Amino acid sequence: MPRKLRLAYFAHSISSDWNNGNAHFLRGLLRALASLGNEVRIFEPAHGWSIDHLREEPGGDVSLRNFHAAYPDLRIAAYQEAEMRDPQFWRRMLRDFEIVILHEWNPPELAATLLQLRSELGFRLLFHDTHHRASSSPAQIRAFGTDQFDGVLAFGEALRSIYRDVFNITRVWTLHEAADVSVFHPLGPREKDTDVVWIGNWGDDERSAEITEFFLCPATRLRSRRFVIHGVRYPGNAMTALRDAGVAYAGYLPNLDAPAAYAAARLTVHIPRQQYTRAMTGIPTIRVFEALACGIPLISAPWNDSEHLFREGDFLFVRDHREMSGVIASLLTDPAAAQAQALRGLETILSRHTCRHRAEQLWEICEEVLA
Repeated sequence: MPRKLRLAYFAHSISSDWNNGNAHFLRGLLRALASLGNEVRIFEPAHGWSIDHLREEPGGDVSLRNFHAAYPDLRIAAYQEAEMRDPQFWRRMLRDFEIVILHEWNPPELAATLLQLRSELGFRLLFHDTHHRASSSPAQIRAFGTDQFDGVLAFGEALRSIYRDVFNITRVWTLHEAADVSVFHPLGPREKDTDVVWIGNWGDDERSAEITEFFLCPATRLRSRRFVIHGVRYPGNAMTALRDAGVAYAGYLPNLDAPAAYAAARLTVHIPRQQYTRAMTGIPTIRVFEALACGIPLISAPWNDSEHLFREGDFLFVRDHREMSGVIASLLTDPAAAQAQALRGLETILSRHTCRHRAEQLWEICEEVLA
């Protein structure tokens, strides 16, 4: 067993999950790492894009309170913008840590400060990337000085290859996302008020065509079934499209409430963003892990599981809206087949893809870096 770590993690936000899927995994990862006996401290800005938007939601304050109640074991320090730019402040905060990890959703100025203090304080500095900017906006990643870090954690082999082949960084490890099964697990028999649920954000047109193809078109074809969407950043034209398709829009859903939303539905779908079907192929992103952990049947739009993270039959792939409509109709009329598929997917999550699995892997990576 590796020795205990003293680790500091810099996140855009752990407290807020508003349009922030990173928080889902990081909450579970850092909880699991601490539960193994390591000292873990989390730093996040007191004011940031995600948490400020969450506070504008009608239920935002409740979401924050529920997060702190669900994760009392996470040690989180919120800092002000002036402190972020103050090396003396970070000298005091980081003097006892041996590993510091900076998530990619942070300002490059913070990276510069941490790089400045690394030699002085003696910690090792890792960059954690769970996004597609290394492919879609490489200049933004270069602004962090990633080639000066002690290594990079990439959430898929495709991203790891980009860091090695494009950025010429040799110390890169693949650390996939995973399900926090302390939160995401089957809730037992529940009354089903939804046939098909999808939890996801419209965002910046990175998958608007795909949402139309794989959710709105099937909803239009299967008008007798109840389709529900949870998410944020849906512009006016998107809301019109949802109404035309007969889809119920349920707005922001705190991540802690997602298991209940899955439990109330008969099945769900996965609609990857365009980047994850092209340059970043093979990376499923967090919702696949979470849905399967909740024991709900899953149907996925196309992506290539090039790393063989899942077994055949954990979920079903479809190629277009016609296949999606057909598979939805088939599973809704065959509960036994749907249940068998859901149980198979859950089994794979529990055996391979929990935050405990990833915490143990990260612990080993940190030991390698320290050595």
